[in-house]
Amino acid sequence: MPTVLFVRHGRSSANTAGVLAGWAPGVFLDATGEAQASRVGAAIADAGIEVSRLVSSPLDRCLQTADLIAGALGALPRSVHPGLGECRYGAWTGRAIRDLVAEPLWEVVQDRPSEVRFPASEAFEAESLVEVQERALAAVRETDAHVLEQHGPDAVWVAVSHGDVIKAVLAHAAGARLDDFQRFVVDPGSVSVVHYTSRRPFLVRLNDVGGDLGALRPATAPGREGDAVLGGGAGSLEVAAGAPGDESPGSPGEVG
Repeated sequence: MPTVLFVRHGRSSANTAGVLAGWAPGVFLDATGEAQASRVGAAIADAGIEVSRLVSSPLDRCLQTADLIAGALGALPRSVHPGLGECRYGAWTGRAIRDLVAEPLWEVVQDRPSEVRFPASEAFEAESLVEVQERALAAVRETDAHVLEQHGPDAVWVAVSHGDVIKAVLAHAAGARLDDFQRFVVDPGSVSVVHYTSRRPFLVRLNDVGGDLGALRPATAPGREGDAVLGGGAGSLEVAAGAPGDESPGSPGEVG
């Protein structure tokens, strides 16, 4: 089945300000974020990966990132899926991280995120992290099924989303509990890769912020679909390690 490149949007004005952006309007990439998004597009193009579909969160910082990636791939059409949108932080939206760390709920976000529902607000919707994971996975499964039907099992597609959303998807792919999702690091402008099969997902790459993506080109390998290669490995894809980074919203500065 298809392979998904999960790209976190490039650095935004909210990231540098240390603010939890959520669904607040008017949050755009800064110059560094634009460069990060362009680098991802160039890395995909240089690797010779044929991208079948480019899908983005509806928020501006992701749309900008997706459009910069699309430009590097020959103006690949970009679509939007609301299921890839940022967590709805409710009353926490737009607040400074330095203030949120003093909230009792902050400790729950860090240690027991499956129990978290963000506080309600008249201005912004609120949801739980369980709901975030469920609707993100539904969006991925829906898109993956369409890509499989239209482009076949070796297809590769790109999903541009947000730190917490991608971390929740990666935790599921790794067979981890949602309560462990803060263990996953997803930096701005990073690429994480999951290869979905009928048997299990394979977490192929995590938080890559500049590696060669050439190993992600589909390759012929023996064995049945969904089987891992004896001795390690992940089906027909080579495994490559990513680079270290930070958490979101587990650490100040790089949130949303």
